[in-house]
Amino acid sequence: MNRMMLMQAAGAIVLAMLVCVALLLPRLRRAERMQGRIAALRGLARQNRPEAAPLPQRMARAVGQAVLASGIVKGETLAELQRTVTAAGFRGARAVTVFIGTKVMLMIGLPFLALPLSAGMAPMGRNLLVAGAAVAGLLLPDMALRRLREMHAKQVERGLADALDLMVICAEAGLPLEAAVERVATEMAEANRAVAAEFGNVGTELRILSDRRQALQNMGDRSGLDSLRRLGGTLAQTLQYGTPLSQALRTLATELRHETLMRFEARAARLPALLTMPTIAFILPCIFLIVGGPAVLRVLDIAARP
Repeated sequence: MNRMMLMQAAGAIVLAMLVCVALLLPRLRRAERMQGRIAALRGLARQNRPEAAPLPQRMARAVGQAVLASGIVKGETLAELQRTVTAAGFRGARAVTVFIGTKVMLMIGLPFLALPLSAGMAPMGRNLLVAGAAVAGLLLPDMALRRLREMHAKQVERGLADALDLMVICAEAGLPLEAAVERVATEMAEANRAVAAEFGNVGTELRILSDRRQALQNMGDRSGLDSLRRLGGTLAQTLQYGTPLSQALRTLATELRHETLMRFEARAARLPALLTMPTIAFILPCIFLIVGGPAVLRVLDIAARP
């Protein structure tokens, strides 16, 4: 009897412990997620501090701020530069100052690096080398920024259809527009950072700006991509006229995938023309050598006989 009572008591204690664990486990998980978010926000705050940036970046930023303070860069040029830097995937006013400071530092630093290479050259050649290094330092950041802009645009175009499919799922699940945009930005962070950054900026502006249509229009204006302009226009129309959001997004995703397929087909159609020159340069000489080589050797053999 005592043994049975002890077993029942032990079973009751184990059951109570399991119930406690089941009740506390969601709270522990929620606390862990909250601590992870706090740690991520602290790390992001440290990363955004100017002191946390590398020394060359801080130097370039200081030089860029001095150039902007001098008034050398005019308003229209600065606005165009801001649009170009933003379209390349860089956000914030610091990106423009870093870019301007990098151009100035390279324009001044590359000629000094070219001076040892010009030792022993004629004065004319030395001057041309130094001037070429200065021009290269002035143009290389523009070329790099243009390349980064093209890469960012291609990455956005590659992942936009998938983001729209995910947004359709969020809309059909009953999420409002702001929550759907933020959810897409969170879920696409690992798969496509460019798309996640664009949707994250839209979500921030939707929370801040009073006119949501202006926030959606800014999405296309920032990147300069026609697909994002169409997406912003579609979302603005759904807000204005009350059309079904999921149906409009599904149609737009289908159109984007069809356009991507058409671009792939156009690139594939260019292959025969692109393969013409390698064929002429590498394959035809080998064919001529195989076909005409024995005949040439036969003629040489006959000519060598007495």
